[in-house]
Amino acid sequence: MGKRAAILEAAREMFTELGFGGVSMDGIAARAGVSKLTVYSHYGDKETLFAEAVRAQCQALLPDDLFGHALKGPLRAQLVEIGLAFFAMISSEAAMATHRMMLTPGTGDDHVREMFWNAGPKRTQQDLATLLQAHVAAGELDIADLNLAASQFFCLVKGELYSLMMCGLCRDAGQDRIRAHVEASIDFFLRAYASR
Repeated sequence: MGKRAAILEAAREMFTELGFGGVSMDGIAARAGVSKLTVYSHYGDKETLFAEAVRAQCQALLPDDLFGHALKGPLRAQLVEIGLAFFAMISSEAAMATHRMMLTPGTGDDHVREMFWNAGPKRTQQDLATLLQAHVAAGELDIADLNLAASQFFCLVKGELYSLMMCGLCRDAGQDRIRAHVEASIDFFLRAYASR
């Protein structure tokens, strides 16, 4: 693992474990096995490193090519693939711990929450909105507000199952239940935005 990757992995782990305020650049350097100067030369400051750790995690689990803006295959299959990858990402232990951290008072200010939003959820919604636009242009969907539709898509995919998992009421949903949930969400979304 290269220095940059080691720094990102250490940062991701520590931000998840300790929250933004509980992490120092010294601590990240020590965990990554690099000097503090190396951390600063790659990322400049803790805020930049936090945003990059969030972006890298999202990119690893929801890569840009998943949202291939060229029309590739049936729309439903493409949305199911995105939905399953998204649900796997948000239901991972690291993502749920980060989400809990963002919601816990005193673990970060509004600036930290905004950095998180911009590096993760906002980027993902924008990627989906761009994909949806291609399908609107192809006449497959009828969507007036692409950003709203992208937001609705991800809210549907989260659904009650994610809430149960966040509350600790469903520790292991199983792949069959997750797939059924995601497919039902996609079918609902497609009915709502079908071409008229």
